[in-house]
Amino acid sequence: MSDRLSAVPAGAAGAAGRFGRSLLVAAPILVVALWYWLGLPAAVPPSPLAPGEKIACLSYSPFEGAQGPFDPTIPVSVEQIDRQFGALAGVTDCLRTYAVNQGLDAAPALARKHGLKLLLGLWLSRERDRNAAEIARAIALGKEYPDVIRAIVVGNEVLLRGELPVEDIAAALKTVRAETGLPVTYADVWEFWEKNQALKDDVDFVTVHILPYWEDDPVGVIGARDHVAEVRRHIGALFAGKDVLIGETGWPSAGRMREDALPSPANQVRYLSEIIAMAKANGWDYNLIEAKDQPWKRELEGTVGGHWGILDDGLGLKFHWGEPISSAPAWAFQAAGGLAVALLLIAAGRQAAGRAPARLAALALVAGMALPWWAFEIPLVSLDVWDWSFAAATLALAAVSAVAGARLVATGAERPTIAALLGGEPGRPAGPAARAGGWALLAAAVILAATLIALVADSRYRDFQTAAFAAPALVALIVPIAIGSRRVERLLGLAIAVLAVAAVVHEGPQNLQAIGFGLVALAFAAGLRPWQAGRG
Repeated sequence: MSDRLSAVPAGAAGAAGRFGRSLLVAAPILVVALWYWLGLPAAVPPSPLAPGEKIACLSYSPFEGAQGPFDPTIPVSVEQIDRQFGALAGVTDCLRTYAVNQGLDAAPALARKHGLKLLLGLWLSRERDRNAAEIARAIALGKEYPDVIRAIVVGNEVLLRGELPVEDIAAALKTVRAETGLPVTYADVWEFWEKNQALKDDVDFVTVHILPYWEDDPVGVIGARDHVAEVRRHIGALFAGKDVLIGETGWPSAGRMREDALPSPANQVRYLSEIIAMAKANGWDYNLIEAKDQPWKRELEGTVGGHWGILDDGLGLKFHWGEPISSAPAWAFQAAGGLAVALLLIAAGRQAAGRAPARLAALALVAGMALPWWAFEIPLVSLDVWDWSFAAATLALAAVSAVAGARLVATGAERPTIAALLGGEPGRPAGPAARAGGWALLAAAVILAATLIALVADSRYRDFQTAAFAAPALVALIVPIAIGSRRVERLLGLAIAVLAVAAVVHEGPQNLQAIGFGLVALAFAAGLRPWQAGRG
């Protein structure tokens, strides 16, 4: 009888051990399977262009790498514009420029060389001397290249920026038209055309910007085409008798979500395909934004600003019309990195096979997804030395906390309280893994709180760095805290929780990126156990 009773726990222990080993085998396999699934190409609409047909027109800026328009005295070389025009001539017959400074006055001659037409832009701002120089140079180019320049766009979103009164824009339009004899137009978002209908008599056609992603009430890709159609018809009715050019419309391939408007390669192809097909069906003239990615826009608009191009910054096509496209094209490298991370953590926590296999398997799975994800996002979200340093620091903290967490789970050890780490109380002696994990979690929690404050205060151009904090959040959840004073944990945890809820509420229930980041932040807050008073 006693033999049979003693055999039951042994059998149960054996079954538990086998189950634990199964979880640890399954975690790395699941990491690879999930990366494979994320990398599957998404279906896109059929090509909106007939064989040999090109995009009607594309917005063009010449800047590459660290170049930008912020210093108008730094020119772009003729050779650079020539090389770009050569690449773009394969996808369009028309380019819309925005200024005639920084070497762009060479655009008409190079357009003639490559068989391109131009919507020549001149830049208007509050700097009146610069405006006069732009107008004079554009007039000279209009007289010299009437065969190349379809029209002159006199100012871009000047009213939106509030830099000039409408009377100054009207005067510039009249001057350019009288001097060149070419058609003239002004370009702005549709709301400012509504407010300034008096410009109707000063333009030969209306150039309106319709960007569903950037609307005050953003429109997701599913409803974006109908939104553009509604606005285009509305403007056409307001300015009856005038032709209307959809002067800017497009979709970003990377960046943060706004409500349900998600930037991605597949969504970019879908949106552009639907817009071109709709424009052709209605006989509408259109210009897509933009020809190539512009990294400098990230300084103004965050990650999303640099990823609106048909071509990337290296002049490679981002997609082919009608062909499925992956939103995680580097999935194989990320899967390999994720597999390595999962195996490393399982090896570091090998003693946990019989102690806490589910916790170790969960850590291997989450870290195997989050660390490669964040590693590949860092070049997208980092613009300057501070960005790169910040991103590298969060990646290092995630890696340290994950390895330390695996060791703590394996040994059943606790992590020290923040008070003990800071020397506020003696606490129990902590091993190297506990100290490393404690410091990494403390640093990650402080950075997370600062990130949430920034999101709540000014979120429009900030990314949701979910992958950077996912592994530390899980470690905080699965590794218990030693007995001691937890005043700092309580304050930090409550602050993170409140800020996380505020960030999600601010973004709205449609923003899945915000919800994902909020859940990670709440998990981190829960891992700090703010409801436990602790000793003292």
